Amino acid sequence: MTTPAQARSFDAAAAVYAANRPSYPPALLDAVEELAGLRLAGSRVADVGAGTGLGTALLRARGARVTAVEPGDGMAAQLRRTLPGVPLVRGDGDRLPLRSGSCDLVTYAQAWHWTDPERSVPEARRVLRPGGALALWWNDSDATVPWVAAQDARLRHFFGAEETAAAQDGGPAEDGFPRRLPAGRDFATRRIPWTRRVPLDVHLANIGSYSDFLMIGPEAAGTFLVPERERLAALFPDGVVEEHYVVSLAVTHP
Repeated sequence: MTTPAQARSFDAAAAVYAANRPSYPPALLDAVEELAGLRLAGSRVADVGAGTGLGTALLRARGARVTAVEPGDGMAAQLRRTLPGVPLVRGDGDRLPLRSGSCDLVTYAQAWHWTDPERSVPEARRVLRPGGALALWWNDSDATVPWVAAQDARLRHFFGAEETAAAQDGGPAEDGFPRRLPAGRDFATRRIPWTRRVPLDVHLANIGSYSDFLMIGPEAAGTFLVPERERLAALFPDGVVEEHYVVSLAVTHP
C-alpha cells in the first residue's frame, strides 16, 4: 500500500486527470464478462475507487446498473460533473458503504493497490451476491515498445527507483502480471494490449498526473517534463504520440 496522502493527491488534479488519462479498450469489458461469467447489461456493479469515472462510464455504456464509490473530494466532484446520472457514494474499498449481497460485480479500475487487501477482500465478499465476481484491472504503459522502455528508465532514474516498478497509477508494468494479487484467491487473468494517439501535450499531462509527480509539485515535476518534451518532440515531429498500453485484468469469485 501507498500512503493516504499519495492516494488523495489526485483530488487537486482531478480535471487534469479526467482530461488526459487514457480510458480502456472495449475488449477489456468483453474479457470481464467472459471471466466473470455474467453480462454487464442489467448487472448491479460497484465501481470502487472510481476516480473521475473513466471505468464507470464504460460500465454504464454497457448497460450495467453501476454505483460509483470514491473517497476523494476532488475526484468525486469531477465524476458528478462528468456522469451526473450515476449514483455516487463516498467511501473506499476498506469500508464499502453498500448493502450486503447487493452487487453482481465489484470492480477496481486502477484502484486496488490503494486498499488493504485484508480489509478490502472481505468487504468485496460481503457486498457480492452468491456467485458474484471481483474484477481488478490496471492500465500500464507497454515497456516492450523501445521508446516506452526508454521513458520508463528515465522515470525510474528520476524517482530513484531503478530496481522497482514505476508509478503505480499509470507507469509501465513489470514482466508478467504487474500487481501483487491477494493471496488465497483463485484469479483468472488476461492481458490486453492497445494503443491511442494523442497530442504531445496530452501525453505529458497524463504523465504529470501520476501521483509521484503530484506529490513533488509542479516545479520539481518540470525538471523531468520539460526535457522530456524536447526528447519526444524529436521522436514524434508531427506532435502526435502513439501511446502503447497493456491492460492487466484479474477476476475472481471470492
